[in-house]
Order: sequence, then structure tokens, then C-alpha cells
Amino acid sequence: MLKTEPTYKFPESNHPIVKSLFHHSDQELLTLFQNYPDQGKYFVTIFCRYGMIVQTLIQHSVRSPVQADYLFAQTWQHIFYELRGLDLREGADPETGNTTLQNWLINITAISINQEEMPPVESIRYSLEMAPPPLWCYFRQVLDQLEPLLRLILLMFQTFHWSETRIAAYLQAEGETISHQEVKSLLQQGYHNLDTNLPEDIKAIYLNDDIEQVSTGINQFLKVPKEPE
Repeated sequence: MLKTEPTYKFPESNHPIVKSLFHHSDQELLTLFQNYPDQGKYFVTIFCRYGMIVQTLIQHSVRSPVQADYLFAQTWQHIFYELRGLDLREGADPETGNTTLQNWLINITAISINQEEMPPVESIRYSLEMAPPPLWCYFRQVLDQLEPLLRLILLMFQTFHWSETRIAAYLQAEGETISHQEVKSLLQQGYHNLDTNLPEDIKAIYLNDDIEQVSTGINQFLKVPKEPE
């Protein structure tokens, strides 16, 4: 039997920052999202407005709850990147002269359902509660912006639980001239860069603007061994 109960309750929709944007039209939210890429609240509001529709479509098409959550996150990552260049006037209905954001999101969801290669349930370690799609999208964005060496060191330290000495030895074997003290310094720099580059409103909505919670959240994200690509 297909699962119909939503697995995600969209708690961010109750945050004052998000609630203050509910009066905006879809086009206004899209324009604000495109014009202010350093602010995450507009994407979060779009997610809250249409996330339930996307989730319901996926849940009716994917039998495994684990795979459904994974595909839900994957779909919102596609949406996140596609929204940057979306012009709703392109491909508009010739009769009405426009395309609604809702219809566009439904189409993207259908494409994800039909084209996504789903990994086996046992290989998925993604947690929808721990990594809500908007938070994950922005975290992945800032992680991808790190220098490759910083990103590699962070992932080896958190995901594989390697010590600074072991990381240094590995990098030395790969031709890097680096000591374990330098690895420790680079780890601190990497965490600082992640914290600094994560949008302030995203930290406020999901991490309560708490320094310790931000640090804990970053560590948890880095430990997710199987995340949406």
C-alpha cells in the first residue's frame, strides 16, 4: 500500500521570518529569490508553500518511505538550481499567456519521479528531519564553494573520523606538503568559512542563530554519508 501520510511537517513555516513573507505572490518570491541570492528566506517560503504538493506526488509514486524522502530532497535540489534562471513567461500557455509556479514545480517533480535512479533503501542514510531540503541546499552550496583542500579535510575528519595526523599522512602521500598542525588550522578555517557563508536567515530559521547549534548542525551535515547529489 502506498504511503499517503506526510513524513515532513514543514515546521519552518511557523518561523516569523517565513510567516512575514506569506503575503508575497509567487512571482514576487521568485524575483526576490533571484535578486537576493545571499538570502535564503525566499526559497524557504516557496518550499513551505508548495512542499506538500511535491511531497504528495512523490509519496504516491514511490513505495519506500526512505526512498520517497530521498527523492523529495533530490527534487528540491533540482528546483533550487533551476529557479535561479527560471522565467515563467518562457513556455507560457498560449491561451492564458503565463505559466504558474505551481505547474512548473509539478512538472519538475514529474521529471524527477520518472528519471531519477533510486539507490537501494539500505544505502540511503539521508534524514529529512535532520536535513530539511532548504537547509541542505544552502549548506551544499557553501560546501561546494570551499577550496577543494578545505572541503576534503572537513569530509575526512567528520565523515571518516580521521585524526589530523592521519589526514596529514594521507595528504603527504598524495604529494601535499602539510603537517598535522596545519590540518588542524585548516579544519578551523573550513568551519569558519561554512559558518560565515551560510545565509544568516537560514541559520536563524533552522539553527536558531545559536553558535553551538550552528556548529553541531555543520558537524551533522558533514557526517551524512549518503546525501542527495
